[in-house]
Formats: sequence, structure tokens, C-alpha cells
Amino acid sequence: MTKGFSVLILAAGKGTRFKSDVIKVLHPLMGRPMLQLVVDSVRGLKPNKIFVVVGYQKDEVKKQPFAEELEFILQKNQLGTAHAVLAAKEELRRSQDSDVLIINGDLPLIRADTLKPLLKTHYKDANSLTFMTTDLHDPAGFGRVVDVGGNDFRIIEEKDATPLQRQIKEVNVGIYLFKLRDLLRALPKVSNQNKKGEYYLTDLIAILSQENKRVGKYRTVRTDEIVGVNDRYELARAAEALRLQKIKSLAGKGVTVLDPSSTWIDLDVKVGRDTTIYPSVIIEGDSVIGTHCTLYPHIHITHSKIGRQVKILSSTMIENSVIKDEAQVGPFTHLRPKTLIKKGAKVGNFVEMKNTVFGQYSKAGHLSYLGDTEVKDSVNIGAGTITCNYDGIKKSKTHIDSGAFIGSGVELVAPVKIGKKAYVGAGSTITKDVSPESLAVSRSRQVEKKGWARRKRKK
Repeated sequence: MTKGFSVLILAAGKGTRFKSDVIKVLHPLMGRPMLQLVVDSVRGLKPNKIFVVVGYQKDEVKKQPFAEELEFILQKNQLGTAHAVLAAKEELRRSQDSDVLIINGDLPLIRADTLKPLLKTHYKDANSLTFMTTDLHDPAGFGRVVDVGGNDFRIIEEKDATPLQRQIKEVNVGIYLFKLRDLLRALPKVSNQNKKGEYYLTDLIAILSQENKRVGKYRTVRTDEIVGVNDRYELARAAEALRLQKIKSLAGKGVTVLDPSSTWIDLDVKVGRDTTIYPSVIIEGDSVIGTHCTLYPHIHITHSKIGRQVKILSSTMIENSVIKDEAQVGPFTHLRPKTLIKKGAKVGNFVEMKNTVFGQYSKAGHLSYLGDTEVKDSVNIGAGTITCNYDGIKKSKTHIDSGAFIGSGVELVAPVKIGKKAYVGAGSTITKDVSPESLAVSRSRQVEKKGWARRKRKK
């Protein structure tokens, strides 16, 4: 279908309408920067090279994980789209490709399958330029396509359009496929005689038409992908479209999402079949949810791995943690980073864990804090147990061996070790190691003063 071609992504603009300290194309959409979504799409076309024109925060763009194998070109002053292409002139010439696909970096919904017919049309018709259009019910913000007749087209930017031209529904999408030699020869002819004083790439459509070069358009019907993100409201619209696409994809793989309208699942999240997700669940980052799990309402999971047949009860937060098969967590549990819940364990109401390994079939039913702790298998953690892991200077570890029983209201002052099958009596403060199969009790003597309360009331 294609001869040798490269891709040029225009991503130098600051995005002033975002009113942000972060450049527009690095704002996240469903867990990925906007620019990454465009890069992912064009990579699906298998071009020879992908160039990215950068300007504002160029170093931040270059350090992104998705930037590997991309070639960056600096546009020192942002004077329009044609000016951005002109900045890439030498790199494009050296690429020795016959064609170049130029795409704006703020079109995150466009897919490779939508771009392929553009390439096919371009090569079939032997065009000098093929540009993508679509019909929008509300074309506000887009340049309008004016068909002068024959092989002659004009793109009128909205700010330069007359009231009559603004009624045109066919819009320029911002995606162009040029024959490279014609592009490079015509670029210097673009002028900035317009209301914004910028050099528009769209002017090349008229320039090439007037030179009797073959100019064609490909009109896509996938209008849902034509969302140019210029402000935060449009960012939210794009996110909504991607969110529903993700949930539809999961449903096709055997996942039940009971209320798609209230569920957020990032693009890189994986969910196994026969898992049920209740309303108001958020799953972010590269999280993986196994098969046959149940996620109840108001759960927030980020960058975590969940095994098979896991139940996560309502109002639970899980960060950078791992939960193995058949475990149960929640409600109102907070698993902070570097926590591992092993197979069949149960972690209940108002339990917080951080940097903790919690053993197979162990239980922490309620109202406990385990930080920097290693808990072996079949351990019972009583209500109100606290590991005192921080002395104001350093963190220390608590080790609880298998089969141990920790009574309610216990404070374990780290560093400390509780031996295998040992018991710690309720209300104890443990500052020394407890040997296996022992009972450790550390309480002050109970004192009762008879009649004290009656005498106090008389005063």
C-alpha cells in the first residue's frame, strides 16, 4: 500500500488555553500523555521514521518513556504549522522518504485504522497532497474546507472565515500526506498575511492546487475520533470517549462493568474475564486485575497487581501493591506502596499497611496499622494493633512468625520479632523479641480506688 514514508508530529505549541504550567501534549488522558496516544497510532502505520517538532518544555517531552526511537526537531519560535514544518526541512530531506505524513499532536483519539485509508487514497490517486476532512455537526474551532471546483481546494481558518463560510460543516482535521519533494519546494511560498500573522500549513493546499499538482482529500466518517484538544473541556471530552472505548473493549473480553458511566479504567489496565466491577471504581496506571474477581463500589486501585478470585470490598485504596489469589481486602482498607497480601489472607475494616508482606491465610480484621512489617502465614492480628516503625529518624522492621496470635490493642515497637506460634496479650506494648510458643504480656498493674468517683462528685 505504501512506499517509503515518514511521520512528522507537530507538538511545539504551549497550549495557552490550558492555562497550565505543563505543555498541552503532556497532559494525561486515561493514564497516557496526549502525545503518546498520537505516537502510538502512527507507529501502527510502520513508518520509516517519526519526527516530533518540539518547542516549549522540549526537555520534558524528550524524557518521556514513549520518546524512544523518536527524532526531535526544535522550533525556536512558534509561528504557525507551516513554520514548524519548515524547521524540520533538513531532517525530512535527509530521510530520503518519498512522502511525509504530518499530524497535529493534539489529536489523541485518531487511530491507525482511520489513517490507513488516507495513505491508500494518496498512493492510489498519485497525489501530491492528500488531506483528511470530516463533516461535523458543530464545526467550531476547525478550519472550513472550501471546494472551489475540480482539483482546487481552500482551507479557511475560523478566525479568517466569513459568517457564510462558518456555516460549512466539512472541516480540515489537521492530517496531511505530502509528496515530500513538492512539500519542500512549496513551503517558502507560504505567507503570514492573516489575522494571526502565522504561517499556515493549510495554505499549501491552495498553492499546490494553483500549480496544477494533484490535491485530493479523504473524508473520514469516524467523526468521534476528530477531537482536537485545545482546552481542558476538550481534554475531558476526549477522556470520556477513550474511557467508554476501554470499557467496551473489556466487556468484549468477558468483564462485567455494572455502571460504565461511573467507572474509570486507564488504557494500560488489564482485567481478567468473569471479573465484576461495581459502580464508582477507579483503576489507574498499569494495574492488572485477575480473573473471577469482584470489585465493590468506591475502590481506587493504582499501579497494582491483583490475583485471581480476589474480593475487594467498598471504599478501599490500593497503591503500588500486590494482592495474591483468593485474598479479601476491605472495606475501608488502605494498602500503601510496597505491600504484598498473600494467598487467602484477609485484611478488613480500617486497616492500613505500608511496605508490608502479609502471609497466606493471615488475618487483620480491623483498626490496625502495619508498617515495614513481615507477617508470616496464618497469623491473627487483633483489633487496634499498631507497629511503631518510626522513631523520628529511621524506619525499623517488625517480624511476626507463622501461627502467632496478636491480641487487641497491642503496640509492637520496632525493631522487634514475634516468634512462631507465640501469643501477645491484649493491651501489651512489646519492646523486646518474643520467643516461639511463648505468651508475652506487658501491662502496668491495674489499680482500683474504691469510692473515688463518689468523693469526686461531692467536691
